[in-house]
Amino acid sequence: MSKTFVLTTVALFLACAASAQKATSQPQSCEKLPNFALSKAKIVSAQTIEAGAFTPPAITTPWLIGNPELYKTLGTFCRVVVEATPSADSYIKIEVWMPTDGWNGKFRGQGNGGFAGEIDYHRLALAVQQKFATAATDTGHSAGGTDARWALGHPEKVIDFGYRAIHEMTQIAKTLITAFYGNNPQHYYFDSCSNGGRQALMEAQRFPGDYDGIISGAPANFWTHLLTKALADAQATTLDPASYIPSSKLPALARAVNAACDAQDGVADGVLNDPRQCKFDPAPLLCKAEDSNECLTAPQITTLKKLYEEPRDAKGALIFPGYLPGAEEGQGGWGLWITGPEPGKSLLFAFGTGYFSNMVYEKADWYYKNTGVNDALKAADAKTAKILNATDPNLAAFKARGGKLILYHGWNDAAISARNTVNYYNSVVSKMGHTETELFSRLYMVPGLQHCGGGPGANSFGQGGEGPPDPQHNIEVALEQWVEKGIAPSAIVATKYADDDPAKGVKFTRPLCPYPQVAKYQGPGDTNDAANFACAAEKK
Repeated sequence: MSKTFVLTTVALFLACAASAQKATSQPQSCEKLPNFALSKAKIVSAQTIEAGAFTPPAITTPWLIGNPELYKTLGTFCRVVVEATPSADSYIKIEVWMPTDGWNGKFRGQGNGGFAGEIDYHRLALAVQQKFATAATDTGHSAGGTDARWALGHPEKVIDFGYRAIHEMTQIAKTLITAFYGNNPQHYYFDSCSNGGRQALMEAQRFPGDYDGIISGAPANFWTHLLTKALADAQATTLDPASYIPSSKLPALARAVNAACDAQDGVADGVLNDPRQCKFDPAPLLCKAEDSNECLTAPQITTLKKLYEEPRDAKGALIFPGYLPGAEEGQGGWGLWITGPEPGKSLLFAFGTGYFSNMVYEKADWYYKNTGVNDALKAADAKTAKILNATDPNLAAFKARGGKLILYHGWNDAAISARNTVNYYNSVVSKMGHTETELFSRLYMVPGLQHCGGGPGANSFGQGGEGPPDPQHNIEVALEQWVEKGIAPSAIVATKYADDDPAKGVKFTRPLCPYPQVAKYQGPGDTNDAANFACAAEKK
């Protein structure tokens, strides 16, 4: 992210916040907040951080490392550190940040990716930059985002991670914000992706009174089944050494997928508009002579089909959707998430084995090759489904309190099959009815978007707290407009920047359509301009 874009975005957001700001009373002294009593929690410190003076602690989780220039742009804010202990084995670190000048009267809660374990300071800073009061948590343990060893023998910490910590964070933040400003926030928002998307849905389902508006990106909400699929994939790629597909072969696979399906949507641009329509047959990739990076061996073809297929349990029921074609190559593709740089080194391998050894079987020496997939699924559901899964389609209580929910998922997601979010949204429609669901919820499927960000498609639309401050280009601002003005979002224009760097200019734009609509090229105009596409029903 360029410094120029950060500073430009700051200026735009501050101008927007200033024009919309309502009068609030003068904030109290930040340093007096430690005298404020909290239930089952204590304020460790409360300090006024002067403009541009904050330096974040060292971060071990790669996806939490943000742009250090961002912190230099922050105005003065009150930083409160809290330790919450809702159970005897709970130790939840929470940080609440509140601008001392120009507060927009709103609160934005932050979520966590992976197994959590660290505060997301980058997202806290973005929120304060935009004049939100905000809060984040480590969800009750200190560890890198791919490390689940903290859960071994600590069921209360698993509950904190599952749902309790985010709710505690939210309630404590509300209390402190009211104490600091003398006013309640006018509106409450939550926006997060991956495990944070699961947390978002958990809030809507379990604690519908916490937030007015929620964005759930690429949610890992069917946690037990998602990581059972990860176990199945780990076994498919490593039980037989000949079955492993090295990263060096992924470019040839990606070219074959695009050759077969890219032009189906009317635009040959390296992006599959809806990869469910791609009926890719990997058979032509079979090595005809000696093995090379341009072909797949017979065992690798078998593995590939297993990765694309939807695994079934002993009764034939779907465990979790398979991966969609089109997401194989790229920095955030299969080489990172599924196959890894070598056998047993992918992110999903780490998440799957970490989950089963520490949360399900509670054995540090549990070995993934010795457990059948069906047995693992049964154990996972029995032990943690009620704690970790956020699959309840009944959102009536959230709707009744006026809540608005936006979901999004990238079709090129190599971490969590995008079909899972479609399945969840469809379950809400089935439970509540299409008309009722449209009154409070939208789903946006994003062609070419990888896991939460990146990918060959138009992958920037305000998710994650960054982007132009208007509802046509920013999903967070669109949510605020829906909550505060009753204007439901329609198409949102997403942008692909050259090299994913806004400083290098716009490469192309595309409209994101409310599901089940898709963007259709209208012709004969420029295919790089969203204006030449229209949202329409997908042909069956």
